[in-house]
Amino acid sequence: MSKPTVDFKDISLSLKKLGIKRGDGILVHSSLSSFGYVKGGADAVIDALLEAVGQEGTVLVPTLTGKDTDSPQNPPIFDVMKTPCWTGRIPTEFMKRPQSRRSLHPTHSVSGIGPLVPFLINGHENSITPCGKNSPYYRLAEKGGYILLIGVDQESNTTIHTAEELAEVPYHMQREPTDTTIIDYHGKRIIKRLYLHRWGVPRRFQRIDGELERLGIMRKVKCEGSTLRLIKPMQMINWLVDRLRKDPWYLCLHPFDVYRKFGRDFRTQM
Repeated sequence: MSKPTVDFKDISLSLKKLGIKRGDGILVHSSLSSFGYVKGGADAVIDALLEAVGQEGTVLVPTLTGKDTDSPQNPPIFDVMKTPCWTGRIPTEFMKRPQSRRSLHPTHSVSGIGPLVPFLINGHENSITPCGKNSPYYRLAEKGGYILLIGVDQESNTTIHTAEELAEVPYHMQREPTDTTIIDYHGKRIIKRLYLHRWGVPRRFQRIDGELERLGIMRKVKCEGSTLRLIKPMQMINWLVDRLRKDPWYLCLHPFDVYRKFGRDFRTQM
C-alpha cells in the first residue's frame, strides 16, 4: 500500500481549518513522516506555516540539543551556528533559512522567523531554568500565541516543562547548577551558570490530551496520516500549574519509582 501524499496546499488548508491566521505566533513541534509522503519535503511544511501567519506573524520551532549526560561534571557546549538539534527534519531545515534566528540557551534553544522573534528569544541564555518565565516558551504564551503539534502528541510538547518549572515540581531540574558554555553568533564564548533538565524521569504527558480538548484549550484536525493539534499555551500553563501544585506527581509515570531512584532530598533549588 502506498503512503498518503500531501502537498503545500493540503497543509495550508489544514492550518486554516485549525484557525491559524495572519499575525499569529506559533511554536511548532512536528513529525514530517507523520503525513506520509510530502511533496517538497520539510520546505513545503515550513512554507505553509510561514504563509499561514504572514509577514506579520511569527513561527518558532524547538531546536533542542540537551542530552542525558549534561551535568556539572559534563557541562554542555553549545554553538548557536553549528550545534545540530535532535527535534527532526523540519526544525533542521528551518534553521538553515537565512532569516531564521536561534536563541542561545545551551539545551532548549528555539529558532524563529518573524517580527516577534527578538522579544521571544533575546536573553534565553539568562533563563535560570530552560523553559521558565524568561524563555520563549513562556513569552509566546504571554503574547497570546499558540502551540502547534504536527503529527506528534503531548510527549513532544516542551511547554509542559514550563508548567513543571513554575510549579517547582521536585523531580524536574538537576539539584546543582552547571557552568554551561555558549558560543554566540560572533564566535564569542560565554559561560552561564544554569539549572539543567533532569533526565531519566518517566513522564506521561499524553494524559492531559483529553483534558485540554475537553476544556477548550486544544482543537484538532487531520491531514492525511497526520493529526494537527492547536493549543492555547497560557491556558494550558495556568491549568497545569494549578494541577501540579495540588499533585506534584501528576505527570510522572511511576512516582514511587522516581522517589526510590533519586532519594527523598531531590528537589529544585533556584
